[in-house]
Amino acid sequence: MSTVLVTGGSGFVGIHVILQLLAAGHTVRTTVRRPDRRDEVLAMLREGGAAAPEGLTFFTADLTRDDGWQEAVTGCDYVLHVASPLSTSVPEDENEMIIPARDGTLRVLRAAREAGVKRVVITSSLGAIGYGHPPREKPFDETDWTNLTGSDVQPYIKSKTLAERAAWDFVAREGGGLELSVVNPAGIFGPVLGPDFSGSIEIVKSLLDGAMPAVPRVYFGVVDVRDVADLHLRAMTAPEAKGERFIAVSGETMSILDIGKVLRRELGPAARRVPRLQAPDWLVRLAANRIPLLRAVVPMLGRVRHSTSAKARSLLGWQPRSNDEAILATAESLIRLGLVKR
Repeated sequence: MSTVLVTGGSGFVGIHVILQLLAAGHTVRTTVRRPDRRDEVLAMLREGGAAAPEGLTFFTADLTRDDGWQEAVTGCDYVLHVASPLSTSVPEDENEMIIPARDGTLRVLRAAREAGVKRVVITSSLGAIGYGHPPREKPFDETDWTNLTGSDVQPYIKSKTLAERAAWDFVAREGGGLELSVVNPAGIFGPVLGPDFSGSIEIVKSLLDGAMPAVPRVYFGVVDVRDVADLHLRAMTAPEAKGERFIAVSGETMSILDIGKVLRRELGPAARRVPRLQAPDWLVRLAANRIPLLRAVVPMLGRVRHSTSAKARSLLGWQPRSNDEAILATAESLIRLGLVKR
């Protein structure tokens, strides 16, 4: 078995990657920004079934600083770079997200190259592939790149695109023998193991809480976090994954209203607060003037982006769960952990 570093071990994707690596018998290291987050990680691992995770070591490292990275990667066979700055609102200055994402990625790659790591797998996003383009019927695939001049390109999308571009450029120009693979997930759902989770999960939580009387006309692809983690492990070791990108999406694009229908159909009374109506676009735009969280939604109104995971399925044998299963697992875990209104 190999020694693997997972950056951002306290995050929603990172914790599921660690669980699967430990289950497969690997020796795992992970980075946290602060030493006090170690207990949070251990609590989430217990929730995920790893009661006493042997073979897990913690390192303190931040994407904005050089300290700690060389120590964390020395002796590793692989690095899974999952950590990324994330914000639930649109920052005043886009560089607040872009600089840590891009420079942090390069920091990790330099440390990996110096330590003789065999391969780095980076968690990018479908946001680096399918934004800034006019409407089209053809699904986006791994040959596509987001057009940064598009009106729907928010700071987070821009940060993921620039970070991934910088990674490919670095490996091509000065990577030496370092190999690179990239995973580009759609909206990530699935079982929550603690209070630290992604923006996609917040959508389900808001629906269950009845936080909005009607939902915006927003569409996205869906993938279960367990399948995202599985794809990372496949991309880590498969010879065919060297130098490749892989879209992680389960099935057809869904709207927020579609997600609400799944919740009501499967959860019964537990979904009694889930809204049944879709808000008109003009109302969402008006509300965004008063509600900062809605500002990121406005450029996405009515835009449907189809994408395909055919490459991951054919090249790596990846078989993801269905959209409905991913959404239901999200809701059930939020309810179990007491993270939604009773």
